[in-house]
Amino acid sequence: QGQLVESGGGLVQTGDSLRLSCAASGLTFYQYGMGWFRQVPGKEREFVAAIDWTGDNTYYADSVKGRFTISKENAKNTVYLQMNSLTPDDTAVYSCAARLYGIGGSTPTDYDRWGQGTQVTVSS
Repeated sequence: QGQLVESGGGLVQTGDSLRLSCAASGLTFYQYGMGWFRQVPGKEREFVAAIDWTGDNTYYADSVKGRFTISKENAKNTVYLQMNSLTPDDTAVYSCAARLYGIGGSTPTDYDRWGQGTQVTVSS
């Protein structure tokens, strides 16, 4: 059991950067792989990025590779998503998710702990 709370979303312009944070509580954070997903109304939830529970490997959707960076800070019980060169196509609600001893993980059903999400809106 545990709770994930995202923060850092907002309204930005094309080309801007944002760093999302996902703070975890109530779980042994260092044992969890973490993922970021995003969703817009009427569309299926989309995988964005994931990091192994060890923090050694990261995984990205093709649409964000080279622009987004996921990182995990066990000492702070927090996973981050650094988003650069944002475009309107990145507009979505971004949610983080946790998976015990997770390696990779691009499928939402692989995760059993989810945050409520934070809105990212990128204007043109």
